[in-house]
Formats: sequence, structure tokens, C-alpha cells
Amino acid sequence: MTTVDLIYFNAGGGHRASALALEAALRRQAPAMKVRLVNLFEVLDAQNKFSALTGSRPEDWYNKRLARGWTLGMAQELKLLQAAIRLAHPLLLRALRQHWLRTEPDLVVSLVPNFNRPLYQSLASTLPGVPYVTLLTDLADLPPNFWIESDQAQHFICGTPRAVEQVRALGHDRTRIHATSGMIIRPEFYAPIKLDRAEERLRLGLDPARPTGLVLFGGHGSKAMLGIAEKLAVSTQLILICGHNKALAARLRQRPRIAPRLVVEFATDIPYYMQLADFFIGKPGPGSISEAVQQGLPVIVVDNAWTMPQERYNAQWVRENGLGVVHGSFRTIDRAVAQLLEHFDAFQARVQRIDNRALFEVPEILGRILQHDAAQTRRHALNALETAAADTA
Repeated sequence: MTTVDLIYFNAGGGHRASALALEAALRRQAPAMKVRLVNLFEVLDAQNKFSALTGSRPEDWYNKRLARGWTLGMAQELKLLQAAIRLAHPLLLRALRQHWLRTEPDLVVSLVPNFNRPLYQSLASTLPGVPYVTLLTDLADLPPNFWIESDQAQHFICGTPRAVEQVRALGHDRTRIHATSGMIIRPEFYAPIKLDRAEERLRLGLDPARPTGLVLFGGHGSKAMLGIAEKLAVSTQLILICGHNKALAARLRQRPRIAPRLVVEFATDIPYYMQLADFFIGKPGPGSISEAVQQGLPVIVVDNAWTMPQERYNAQWVRENGLGVVHGSFRTIDRAVAQLLEHFDAFQARVQRIDNRALFEVPEILGRILQHDAAQTRRHALNALETAAADTA
């Protein structure tokens, strides 16, 4: 049984969601692999190292900012976080080496940014020969040292040509760069559509014939949803996913002029609500827009100073592939919707041409990595034996 560790943390939820999706795919496609989910900060806190230095987990800081919508200035704060990680490097190495010695994985897959240097170095020094893989859960890297380290003999799994180019530009061997057809998303987003949209819209109090947008801003919603709902009250009905933000859901329900609309609190069946909609409105998160596109929805996103730095390329990706409309602010959401609806068939056709099979491709890639590195290890061992025999002779 080959033991595979998937490294994640809870910053924003996307890394954990990708790890859970990959775990499910590996259990189905590679039953000979024993999959373990490893929360990086639980490992570090078990040694009382990183949190003691910073005063809190970085994921806690990040999630509080997201919940309040305080994303302006995150590029500068990211630099401070990365400086703290560099300062803590010796402590991180010590904690992680103890972890690897205790758990002894056969393959490590990192689904987290910023920590790949201490993760790789600790593994390489403790368990030489164990393959280390960074699986980017963003559409592209945010140089320097966000996802891609330049001097590590490791593997990379990239969901876009842009990410592949970034890894190559830093001099990594082509045999260690693995391209997929998109981002990893949950298996539910691949399930065939079986519902009657018109019937379901009627059942939920929606107009079967009216253009319908799904508004989603992650697990905590966003105050921007109030303005979006007001501006689209006349032209468009909305399905508003508020997540854990009960106060936001209550405010949206109390506005009688925003009708018809459906206000949903925390929901795990997002594919169901996407299947009721015609298009997606939200922030340009890699998971959200990939899920929307997988469900056949053109997207409307914004790109401005409030957009998190690691998500700015995502808006460019939407533009480059013609998958929707990108504006500088949700204040013009009514114009963005009108623009999308005017050319809806063309946007939808381009969305439907996207064939993201990453969830099923990654298990095959990991299997090849294990075979490649095992063969390489055998060759090195054989060379060492031959050299020793020659020296003895």
C-alpha cells in the first residue's frame, strides 16, 4: 500500500476543498494508495512553533479578512507573511522533519502556497527519494515564491498553460512539469444534469423564463451582494448564496423590491443551484469560476484594487478565453449583465468548449510520478553499487 499525504490548510477553503476532491478521486481511481489528509498548521502547532512566533495561524488572519471583505492591501501583507515564513524557516524545518520521521509517507502532494520551501527541504533531508509534488490550486503563480520555488528537484501539476510557462521559466526539468486541463473541482460538478429547470424554478418561486444569475462570494458572502441585487432588481432574477453570513441573508430577504429572488444560506449542493441559473456573478476565485464553467455558466467578475493578488490572473483568464465579462466594479453590474446577455450564445458556446478533466487526470499523473521516481531511485542505487564494485576491484 502506497501512502500519499495531501497537504492543505483552511485559508479560504479552496485548498481543503481541492484536497477533499483529490482524496475522493484517488480512493476511486487508485485503491492501492492510502490517502491521508494533513492540515499543515495542525502539524506545526503540534510542535508549538509557527503560531508561537506569529501570534496566530496565518489561515485565521486570512479568513477574518475575507469574512469582512478587507482585501485591499493584501499584496503588501502577503510580503510580511512571506518574511515571517522565512524568519521561521529553521523552526519549520525542525517541526516538519519530526512529522515526516513519524509518518513516513511514500508521496507528498502540497496543495498550499508559500510553504513549499520548508515542506520540500524537510522531506528531502529526512526521507530522501520520496517524491514531492506541488499542485497549484490557482490558475497561475504569483511570483516570487508563492507557489513555485526555483531550486527544488520536485514535481509540479499545473492547470493552465500560463502556470506551465512559469514553472519552465524558472528552469525546472520538463519531465517534472505536468499539465492538466483545468483546476481540481469536486466530483459533484461532473454529475449529469437531471432536473427540469423550469419546474424547479417555479417550485422555488422563480420565473422560469427570466434571465437568472447565481451570485456567490465564497463561504461568507459579501456586502457587494446588496448592491448587485438592487441594481439588477428590474432586469434579472437572482439566486443569492450567502454562506455562513446569516445577517446578509436576512438583509437580502427584507428588501421587497428585489424580486423574484432566492436567498440561500450555507449550502453544500452548489451544483444544484448552478443548474438553475444562466450565468455566474462573483469574485474571480479559481474554484468558483472553474465550477461555474464546468456547469456551463458564463461568468461576470471584477478586477480592481480589492481583488486579491493571487486572483488577478483569473480575470485575465476569463477575458483570454472569452468565458464572460470582466468589469472594474460591481457598480456597473447592470451594464455587465446587459453585455453578457447581448452575446450570451457566444459566451455559452465558448464555456461549453472548456473540457476540464483535472480531477481524473491528477491520479494518473501521481501514479506516473511514483513509477518515474522509483525507477530513478533504482538506477541511482545500481550506479552506486557498480561504482562501489569498481572501487573495490
